[in-house]
Amino acid sequence: MGGAFSAKRVGAMLLRYSYLLRASYTRLLDIIYWPLVQMLTWGFLQTYLVKAGALEAPGGAAQVAGTLIGAILLWDTLLRGQQGFSFSFIEEMWSRNLPNILMSPLRPAEFVVSLIVMSIVRLFVGVVPVTLMALLFFGFNLWALGVAFGAFFVVLMFFAWSIGLFVSGLLLRLGLGAENLVWSLMFFVQPLGAVYYPVSTLPAWVQPISWTLPPTYVFEGLRAVLIDHVIRWDLLAQGLAIDAVLFSLACVSFGLLLKSARRAGTLLQTGE
Repeated sequence: MGGAFSAKRVGAMLLRYSYLLRASYTRLLDIIYWPLVQMLTWGFLQTYLVKAGALEAPGGAAQVAGTLIGAILLWDTLLRGQQGFSFSFIEEMWSRNLPNILMSPLRPAEFVVSLIVMSIVRLFVGVVPVTLMALLFFGFNLWALGVAFGAFFVVLMFFAWSIGLFVSGLLLRLGLGAENLVWSLMFFVQPLGAVYYPVSTLPAWVQPISWTLPPTYVFEGLRAVLIDHVIRWDLLAQGLAIDAVLFSLACVSFGLLLKSARRAGTLLQTGE
């Protein structure tokens, strides 16, 4: 595992993952299917609520509806970013290939970078078509947010990678018996992350917990952009600062869990 960081080894891993993705149309369909279903379901619901007069706010019903569609798309960006990272990792466990990778010259940092890049690839495959469908069906253009969307994306992705790294470390140490965390852990964040409603909606004692999560700053920032037409750089800076702490902790925990798995001999016992 010694030696300098090698972009060639990262490229080899990316080539491997791209072959897996291109060889299975069902994988590609699955990546697109769930974001599309969620966007259409919630989108038609908000259309109904607007027509029924159930969505009223100082900014107007249309703006409130726009925040809902925007929140759905950004939530899928966060969720698919984390799952794209974790799925590439867990597929190595399913195929019993993880011991081979960890015994190869590939360094852990190179492995993590390849997982990060693949999470972005999977994300764009799944979410970009859905953003175009949102424009077609509901007239909401996420890309029109411009620089604000770029800032939202950065904050969300670093949080997604932090969760993905932490879950991957747990899988190394605990085996596939912990694989449900790949699907479930991010949904624990959803009600606390102010995805569909302001933080002020939460009970007073829950609000400080919500403000410890980077997604909260993104979704509060989204509402500020769409309703107040203001980019809250202060919120985004705070979210990015928390991201830096969480990502650092995730990297440390991944390294410690990997060492613990090696000492315990669980790398060769990847079953449940």
